Amino acid sequence: MIAYLDGTPVTTGDRWVVLEVNGIGYRVHVPEPEIREIAHAPGKVKLHTYMAVREDAITLYGFLHTSELELFTILIGVSGIGPQIALNILSRISLEDFVLAILAGDEKCLTRIPGIGPKSAKRLILELRDKMKKVQDAMALTPAGTSDRIVRDAASALVSLGFAEQVSYDAVRAAASGMTDPTIQALIKAALVALKEGERR
Repeated sequence: MIAYLDGTPVTTGDRWVVLEVNGIGYRVHVPEPEIREIAHAPGKVKLHTYMAVREDAITLYGFLHTSELELFTILIGVSGIGPQIALNILSRISLEDFVLAILAGDEKCLTRIPGIGPKSAKRLILELRDKMKKVQDAMALTPAGTSDRIVRDAASALVSLGFAEQVSYDAVRAAASGMTDPTIQALIKAALVALKEGERR
């Protein structure tokens, strides 16, 4: 099982990227919004991966953030939702909007996603409501006025510098709580200062 790949993007296409790792090119299927981030990323990127194994194919799916990987694995656990439909969902709707749609029972919002019909929408709402309540509770830890994506991006930057994931998230959230409309750069800088001060103690 490949948990993650850390390498240089060589080529990007329609929801896929070829990532070169130690001279080997891995073709990884990635949600549409993250393809744009990868295409503009300087140098290496880290993708958290899920490997789908079938009799006729082995396919890698990759995500810049662990929250997307977690949602992906939850989605493919729903009856009738395979990896490609799960990728469609992550390409067409943000994590926050998906959670709200499930909790509100908004079938109309879900059926706008290619591959999701009325029956699939009902099944998603029925099977995921309890899980999405837990996700919503976790999202509530993000300080008001700060988007979840900004917090995740800032924390991911700290993880790439070698800090533990939970430590990074805690540091970024603490930094965000003292700012009004913070930027990713400001969060990273403030969190780094706090983490370095903590190391010196």
